Amino acid sequence: MYLAYHREKMILTEVKNFINGEFVSTESTLDSFEPSTGDVWATIPNSDKNDVELAVEAAQNAFLGWSSTSRQERSNILSKAADILERRLDEFAEWESRDQGKPVRLAKLIDIPRAVYNLRFFASGILHDINSSTILEKANAINYTIKQPVGVAGLISPWNLPLYLLTFKLAPALVTGNTVVAKPSELTSVTAFKFCEVLNEAGLPPGVVNMVFGYGHKAGEALVSHPCVPLISFTGGTVTAERVRLASVKYCKKLSLELGGKNAAVVFKDANLTKCISSTVRSSFLNQGEICLCTSRIFVHRQIFQQFIESFVQETRNLKVGNPYDDNCIIGALISKEHLNKVKSFVTLAEKEGASILCGDKSDGLNLSDDKKNGYFMRPTVITDVADDSRLMTEEIFGPVVCVVPFDDEEEIIYRVNSVKYGLCASVWSQDVSTIHRMAQRLQVGTVWANCWLIRDLNVPFGGIKESGIGREGLKDSIHFYTEEKTVCLQL
Repeated sequence: MYLAYHREKMILTEVKNFINGEFVSTESTLDSFEPSTGDVWATIPNSDKNDVELAVEAAQNAFLGWSSTSRQERSNILSKAADILERRLDEFAEWESRDQGKPVRLAKLIDIPRAVYNLRFFASGILHDINSSTILEKANAINYTIKQPVGVAGLISPWNLPLYLLTFKLAPALVTGNTVVAKPSELTSVTAFKFCEVLNEAGLPPGVVNMVFGYGHKAGEALVSHPCVPLISFTGGTVTAERVRLASVKYCKKLSLELGGKNAAVVFKDANLTKCISSTVRSSFLNQGEICLCTSRIFVHRQIFQQFIESFVQETRNLKVGNPYDDNCIIGALISKEHLNKVKSFVTLAEKEGASILCGDKSDGLNLSDDKKNGYFMRPTVITDVADDSRLMTEEIFGPVVCVVPFDDEEEIIYRVNSVKYGLCASVWSQDVSTIHRMAQRLQVGTVWANCWLIRDLNVPFGGIKESGIGREGLKDSIHFYTEEKTVCLQL
């Protein structure tokens, strides 16, 4: 089961489905490519409806036993899994980098530690969640509530933060007593596969977690439309989410959809530019810009626009692109050749529309070693002189491309930020607290960061509005989503 890995000589790893506590091969497999080289580095199952059926059956059979365990027992198993994962941080970080293209250093600093934290956070949080009760004196009755698990939870996670976002769904589903069938992205399956080893070692009973790998239109669709999976948590694109929603309607499934964004940073003339520029460069290009929360539009007050753009472009040019194993590299490879071409098509569109490309847009000139020359690399790209109705300003790019444009007043910028179909997050840069509060009230997004970006407290809700999603995730919201609350009335 263990991945054989050697940088100079690649040995393919075979990912298998994980059903009822065992690793199961499938007749058909898919190739998985390493983004930094363009080479096949793993094979994954090409799961179909029959594989999903086996996984759901295993989850159903395990549900009664798992839901009957105490919160403390479930918490202990997740905490043990967190400890095991933390001990194996370095190897998981390397697998995540090879599978997704991100720098190993980033996976060590963010992806795997956050996956560990997700497990510990919900393992602890469930122990402090309480049910409600009231006394109806005139009727001499007590009302109280019971939170009960929903059943088999279907979890579909994306390729950009593979283990990070899988555990953000998996942990609350498990601690609330549900069993799980998960379908990670076919582009990044390895760390999910390896995490199943962790769950076995931690003592998770067979069938409580099952993972099927493969295409969304086969395995994912079979999971979403299965009548015995009453709950679906999906993170991914808006187009796929519509298919998920339609497939779920027949069975009135509980749905959580965490989707895309066209996030804006608004920089007022009194902003701390040193802090702001450093943060917005990071928010634009972290993880190659492949995070739903990344900044895609930067609106800068006209009085400071020139000063901002000069410093922003210079700092962007200083970002090193290339080998994910180089600790000095900030930008790794994009997830796939197809996605790279899609992102570059927006730069081509900018050229056609007469926008100004201030830096980036080509991998030409990158100092890549021979084994990385076929990788999916792209320089971080800054574009200005873009119209608000351009696709560059309205569509999710999901790559290292950001548009920077000026604005003149507060009313104008509120309208412009809100003019897109997405509403995930925004950041506001100002030293005026009143300005920040006014903007926070009126921006049509799920999260507003003020003078910062990506500071997250898992106790508070996370999610978007408009076409950025349905529902919220976080301690209370996730517990609510993964349980059904029953009211009991007892007359004394």
